Amino acid sequence: MNPETELREGLDDIAAHYKEIIKLLGEDPKREGLLKTPMRVAKAMQILTRGYTQNPHKVLTDALFSEKYDQMVIVKDIDFFSMCEHHILPFYGKVHVAYIPNGYITGLSKVARVIDIFSHRLQVQERLTEQIKDCIQKTLHPLGTMVIIEANHMCMQMRGVEKQNSITTTSAFSGAFNQAKTREEFMKLL
Repeated sequence: MNPETELREGLDDIAAHYKEIIKLLGEDPKREGLLKTPMRVAKAMQILTRGYTQNPHKVLTDALFSEKYDQMVIVKDIDFFSMCEHHILPFYGKVHVAYIPNGYITGLSKVARVIDIFSHRLQVQERLTEQIKDCIQKTLHPLGTMVIIEANHMCMQMRGVEKQNSITTTSAFSGAFNQAKTREEFMKLL
């Protein structure tokens, strides 16, 4: 998949708005270094929000396999980045996902694709965690799902409190992971 070929309608309008923003910030959008910046930013924003045009449930069902495996499947340390909806600044980190199959498994890369789809939207980390968990739970119908996200937020590092080493951790779980023993097993395997 080449994100550059997936540009959507409205690109020129987005670029025009960024040109105005550059002016409002006190810069000259006609300056050589800034001439193409509005369009570059417009394209970047469309790429960074391409998750709005993709279906995460379809990604999982496109690689759905009948399998009698009923132990924990863990895909961990999946890199992600997203854009904070409050400041339109990046946050990024690692996602760890576990599910206990109930007759069906999905391709391991599909779990990472689901994360990419939801993270390529304007987000908050808490919602992103829930969306990943809900998508896996509702699509695969496993015995349980658990998602943990550890992230650095540029809105906390570059502005506001400016705490460069802070990490935010969120978790969401369902089904068999409601039992502390199952959650503890997942945490030990991480």
